[in-house]
Amino acid sequence: MGNFDIQKVRADFPILRREVNGKPLIYFDNGATTHKPKQVIDGIVDYYAQMNSNIHRGVHYLSQISTDAFEVTRRKVRAFINAKHEHEIIITKGTTESINIVASCYGRPFIGEDDEIIISAMEHHSNIVPWQMLCDEKGCKLRVIPMNDKGELDIDAYKALFSERTKIVSFTYVSNALGTINPVKEMIEIAHRHHVPVLIDAAQAIQHIAVDVQELDADFFAFSGHKMYGPTGVGVLYGKEELLNKMPPYQGGGDMIRDVTFEKTTYNDLPFKFEAGTPNIEAGICLTQAIDYIQDIGLDAIKAYEDDLLGYATEKLAVIEGIRFIGTAAHKSSVISFVVDGIHPYDIGVILDKQGIAVRTGHHCAQPIMSQYGIPGTVRVSLAMYNTKEEVDTLMVGLERAVAMLK
Repeated sequence: MGNFDIQKVRADFPILRREVNGKPLIYFDNGATTHKPKQVIDGIVDYYAQMNSNIHRGVHYLSQISTDAFEVTRRKVRAFINAKHEHEIIITKGTTESINIVASCYGRPFIGEDDEIIISAMEHHSNIVPWQMLCDEKGCKLRVIPMNDKGELDIDAYKALFSERTKIVSFTYVSNALGTINPVKEMIEIAHRHHVPVLIDAAQAIQHIAVDVQELDADFFAFSGHKMYGPTGVGVLYGKEELLNKMPPYQGGGDMIRDVTFEKTTYNDLPFKFEAGTPNIEAGICLTQAIDYIQDIGLDAIKAYEDDLLGYATEKLAVIEGIRFIGTAAHKSSVISFVVDGIHPYDIGVILDKQGIAVRTGHHCAQPIMSQYGIPGTVRVSLAMYNTKEEVDTLMVGLERAVAMLK
């Protein structure tokens, strides 16, 4: 784990010092959102106290410094994921909006009746529903990569799904419900052999795994700030310049135009063509602090620490009577989903909460996964770099107590 200092990391997150139901907070719901270090919180306060202004339009000082700070984030993101150009970085509200932009602005012009879209069996609803909406509108068809009982995609079946009608592939890098890390590079290469572009949902990967979009050769790549220790309401869509230039705007409004008359509007250049209206400015600016925070620690160090913690927690929880892990892929990241025989996941979650332990229960916006396993939902323990083995030990005690009460 190198120089990873867990106590120093924990000291940076003020919320970890609070109590819930009279117990120290233990937060294992990081797949839903991560907490924010003081560097990000201070950045948000500083924005409103020192530079609050709209961006890209003003000649006055506050607008200039706000605009400069917002564009620093675009440069930071470009470097963070190693995109080729800054203008390939679109600032969005989050992964969901990023996927919807591609489904709308690539899907509508370039996908027609009887064309096919490939997604996987382990997708979050935000990477299912936009494509279903497109299918309803255009008469195209959704093809689904099947998944085995371990929670691993069937790559041979994936290869067999391609035809001359396949127009785009969209799948998750890391499953939010199972923790499975998909073989992203291999899957992109397979699609590119058929000259089909690929969108990667990286919402659950970007905070755990170092990313190089050029090395992956991803065509589109989406993630959210709030799952990587940054503010809510901001995310990123990366797209290759050639594809983004072909696509029409997502929304009309200020900033996405160059010239407007009642007869004709000329759209702005990339990236602004896709950034209509006033964005969540302070979130966009403070995504810089989140990226800086991650890079100061180092994703390799973070991944090594989290992988060790995942192994420890999996081994500990395995002795719980009646437990069944949902998602046992060989390559996983920071998620343990499980059910306990005869007990509803919600009931476990409520009892753990009484002990100050926050877990997620339910279908995790991945109902097709739950249907495949024949369950209503799971208890999900999702780990972050500020979690500890001591917290896992407390979870173990709390879970044993819950099971004893509910059996």
